[in-house]
Amino acid sequence: MELLRIPEYQVVSDASLIDIELHDFLYFNVSDCSLLKDLSGSAPDGFLPISPEGGPQPLFPFLAPSPLSPFTNSTIPKLSGMCPFDFSAAENLMGITSTDCFTAFAPFLANVICCPQLQATLAVLVGQSSKDTKLLALNKTLANHCLSDVDQVLVSQGANDNLQQICNIHSSNLTEGSCPVKDVSEFEATVNTSKLLAACGKINLVDECCTQTCQNAISEAAQNITSKDGDLGKVPQLSVIAEDCTTIVQRWLASKLHPSRAKEVLRGLTNCNINKVCPLSLPDTKHVVKKCANVISDKVACCSELESYLSHLQNQSFITNLQAVNCAAALGMKLQLQNVTSNVYNLCSVSLKKFSLQESGCLLQSLPSDVTFDQTTGITFLCDLNDNIPATWPSANQLTTSSCNKAVNIPALPAAASGQNGGRMKHHVYYFLIFLLAVPALV
Repeated sequence: MELLRIPEYQVVSDASLIDIELHDFLYFNVSDCSLLKDLSGSAPDGFLPISPEGGPQPLFPFLAPSPLSPFTNSTIPKLSGMCPFDFSAAENLMGITSTDCFTAFAPFLANVICCPQLQATLAVLVGQSSKDTKLLALNKTLANHCLSDVDQVLVSQGANDNLQQICNIHSSNLTEGSCPVKDVSEFEATVNTSKLLAACGKINLVDECCTQTCQNAISEAAQNITSKDGDLGKVPQLSVIAEDCTTIVQRWLASKLHPSRAKEVLRGLTNCNINKVCPLSLPDTKHVVKKCANVISDKVACCSELESYLSHLQNQSFITNLQAVNCAAALGMKLQLQNVTSNVYNLCSVSLKKFSLQESGCLLQSLPSDVTFDQTTGITFLCDLNDNIPATWPSANQLTTSSCNKAVNIPALPAAASGQNGGRMKHHVYYFLIFLLAVPALV
């Protein structure tokens, strides 16, 4: 099977893109960047080729129209008429979600932007509807109608039409699941709501992931309603019940906050979990190990194999700066377990950016952010390029990498990522102005 060809990229130094001819390019308006690398070619042994059936999907859908057309020619969604959601009141929230999950980019922004925003939107919609229904969950019939209606509204505004699969969303996500409490009055009689609102009414997006003030309050509230029916210590799948009850707590919070504030809180909490892991799939490293294990006799061959390996990671998705730190640590430990003892990151000048989509690419901020759309500038999202920060080679006795762990030196991360209270990041921040102008052919 041939690899799908990743289309060429061109960096445009001129801020004015008005007179660009139509090409099969994705344009980035960014300062002081070199030409992006074309990653086309055949896959070496040990790497899975990118196929239409496999994830992540190619950057460009096969028969997509111009990506700007959904915004300039919005369709009228066909709604069921059965869903209790007030889409008019949530118009701004739905617009943000449709842009965050924009057609071609949704699979590549799924982990950090699109899916967290969609999940927050669903929680806000259910929470706000509880003001009328007095319920923090939908029954199965309404859940089916509402999820379909949400899809209709988002797609009509330019969102990807396959979000349920991309984000693993099901109608059951709108029900109470296994949580024993869904009635608003029962919830408020069981939970210390004043304490919950005090902790979560407004969170510090920089500090929350370390202090866990709101997270602990949500966990306590979820535990209260989880154990409402008695001692659940021996109940199978207790973690599933706790997770479902956490969702109920989040919906109640969303019912008490303005939708924009609720979205900010929920996205902030999600990002705390997102930044703890590496979302990339790390394929077999046997080719790197063959050239780099034990005493490295050929530096050029070792670095060439490592660059080839990283180029395949660059086909997967955009990630945050902290996720890149985690991915660098995960790959480093994987190589060390296979007798790669030398610091090949230093030897081969590997930077954190090489773990994100495309080699000269974009590391997203560790804090929640959204995609924006403008008729003039196109699709825009904020990248934290951080001037080629070197990837850190993990040591055998290194503590778990964390921006909250002061014993771990994460080099040159911005203040917002390291838990410091700073206004603007001290490193350069650029806007990627992305213009998807045509659909390239397969080669």
